[in-house]
Amino acid sequence: MKSKTYLRMRTCVHLRTTLSLNFVIITLTLLCVSDGAARQNLDSPVKAVNLGGWLVTEGWIKPSLFDGIPNKDFLDGTGLQLKSVTTNKYLCAESGGGTIIVANRTAASGWETFKLWRLNESTFRFRVFNKQFVGLDGINVVAVTNISTDSVTFNIVKESNNSNRVRIKTSSGYYLQAKSEVVVSADISKVSGWRDDDPTVFELTIGGRMQGEFQVTNGYGPLKASLVMKEHWNSFIVENDLKWIASNGLSALRIPVGWWIASDPTPPSPYVAGSLQALDNAFFWAQKYGLKIIIDLHAAPGSQNGYEHSSSRDGSQEWGTTNESIQQTVDVIEFLAARYSKSPSLYAVELINEPLSPGATLDALNKYYKAGYEAVRKHSETAYVVFSNRLASSDPREFFPLASGLMRTVVDVHYYSLYDSKFDNLSVQQNIDFIQINRTSQLTSLTTSNGPLIFVGEWVAEWKVNGATKEDYQRFAKAQLDVYGRASFGWSYWTLKNVNSHWSLQWMINNGYIKL
Repeated sequence: MKSKTYLRMRTCVHLRTTLSLNFVIITLTLLCVSDGAARQNLDSPVKAVNLGGWLVTEGWIKPSLFDGIPNKDFLDGTGLQLKSVTTNKYLCAESGGGTIIVANRTAASGWETFKLWRLNESTFRFRVFNKQFVGLDGINVVAVTNISTDSVTFNIVKESNNSNRVRIKTSSGYYLQAKSEVVVSADISKVSGWRDDDPTVFELTIGGRMQGEFQVTNGYGPLKASLVMKEHWNSFIVENDLKWIASNGLSALRIPVGWWIASDPTPPSPYVAGSLQALDNAFFWAQKYGLKIIIDLHAAPGSQNGYEHSSSRDGSQEWGTTNESIQQTVDVIEFLAARYSKSPSLYAVELINEPLSPGATLDALNKYYKAGYEAVRKHSETAYVVFSNRLASSDPREFFPLASGLMRTVVDVHYYSLYDSKFDNLSVQQNIDFIQINRTSQLTSLTTSNGPLIFVGEWVAEWKVNGATKEDYQRFAKAQLDVYGRASFGWSYWTLKNVNSHWSLQWMINNGYIKL
């Protein structure tokens, strides 16, 4: 399908061959910039790959990165569910927080889950559902303070031959005990054995884990983390990877970065120095091999979605709740734009990845996107500025009013055939049909003559089909390549390397599953 952009550009070229040079220059300016799409799309759509799990850690991409952490079962954000052996019920932050801790719940969910804040390998704080921290009111256990340093620190003492049985010991030496279903106290200092009638004994269930940048750096501690992360940055992505990318039909990289990169070489604890040098290396290699770079702010201050891939400490989402967090993020964008604006490889800056309601409201994001756009434009008139759609938003065009009024803007949509129940029972052909029919329709509805360009910033040839053959994967991948190849800004596969084979574009190409 030939767009208005294509027709306008042909008109401009035709004028060049028939009119005098001076008149051509004037007419080119008048015609080409008068059309919104031509104004936006001056380059070919990208075929890109994400360098996920490199400068922003995601444990599922490279689990071995966590292997050397002492007591790695208890990292930041680990959810503890504690069942009293005497009441046979779970500890619970009554009302989700703000009052006492009880031991009267028959099942465990949000209020019964205590999120860890790790201070070192054996000392922790506990945070409850409404974000208060567990402390003491006299001897009674409560969750009333929102200030972490006002809370009590705890040790988790395991039964030596039964890892599911634990005691919780305060820093002052007293053990928590469920005296009754409504009285949980810390007033006993001497214990022995692990009897079923001992109110200090709890059965432990892990109600969720997190393996992001905060967990890995805080888990190792500052000295060891510095060594481990530098080794990871220097080995996970190397120059030969970019040479391979350039020789396999790809034109660009989308590189996720974290907000702390702007403070390198002295990032705030627990982050460690070195990711900025790794990004510098990527720009140097990209220029050498003729690749474009899309810098993607994957982790914003306070986390924009509460997930480990945005470096949330405990699943909480703090970004956007204050003007300070927004301004701090704008400062990060300006730092990156200023540093790389002179590089011929800088192609685009994505202002934030996968923001999520309720913290990332439409108003907060519009405010941030406008300020972030202006921060990029202070240093570059040519770099595209990418606005990421909110996760689970019902309106994929919610940022069109802002983006359409600005130059060289892009809206990023992520298309996975996962994470939604509608994909649970689809057959191979039904999955392919969904790509060819539904995704085509979605992209068509987003492609306008005077709106932003559209970027499928993340997709993968993985699905919920069990027992699929290599040919099935080949057909599924080809369908996505065909459809997403029509996106006006292009697409980017998630990700280059991954221990899960189908998530690794390098593995998929080398093993004949994908051909570009």
